[in-house]
Amino acid sequence: MTLKPLGLAAIGLAIAFNIPFSLLAARFDYPAILRQPAAEVLAAFAQGGPGLIVIWYGFALSALALVPFAVALAFDRPDWLDRPALAIGAAITGALAGFAQAVGLVRWVFAVPVLAALHADPSTTDVGRAAAEMGFTLLNQWGGVGIGEHLGQALTILWIGMVALSRAGVGGWLNRAESGFAALAILGIGIGLGEGPSLALGRAVPAFGLATILGYMAFTLWLVTIGIILMRRDLARAALVTA
Repeated sequence: MTLKPLGLAAIGLAIAFNIPFSLLAARFDYPAILRQPAAEVLAAFAQGGPGLIVIWYGFALSALALVPFAVALAFDRPDWLDRPALAIGAAITGALAGFAQAVGLVRWVFAVPVLAALHADPSTTDVGRAAAEMGFTLLNQWGGVGIGEHLGQALTILWIGMVALSRAGVGGWLNRAESGFAALAILGIGIGLGEGPSLALGRAVPAFGLATILGYMAFTLWLVTIGIILMRRDLARAALVTA
């Protein structure tokens, strides 16, 4: 298996995660806006126009790209047959993590625009706006907090752990950095898992959201480090062949 394309895919995936996230932070006050009243979120979304929908679609696609990447990464090492259960488990868990997060994100592409348009329509009655706000709140709690964030993050933690375990025991400072970033990602995203239950209990804790952001920053660095390691392995293999 040629490792350079997989290494480039790891780095590309890290970039693909962060571009829409940064654009949403600049144009939509994401992720802080998610915890604002439904009326404010729908109004801000309507003001964003089609461009905001395109950004959300790109964000969903970046999450969905994790599905094939997780499968390919699980079998990148020639010794995966020594631990087939771990490799197969990592492939399935990573694919499910990407799918769950993509499902949570596509609500902004196919459902929220309808609610936002209804809410912004001058002809909509107060009852209609209240119904749109209630619909958004339920959709956000179920599709966003429940599936995309809580379930998606839990699966992501499990996937990172499985991949880190399958790649453990290899020396070198880059490999140690990879393990360190994996541990930080698991810690940050793991702490952030508390946000869903805290919201369900009506006791929002901002620190959970901050931990999630820091965890995904470490996750990005983990992907970049894996990409560099894979490309270095590919160069080393090529050097041996030509020697």
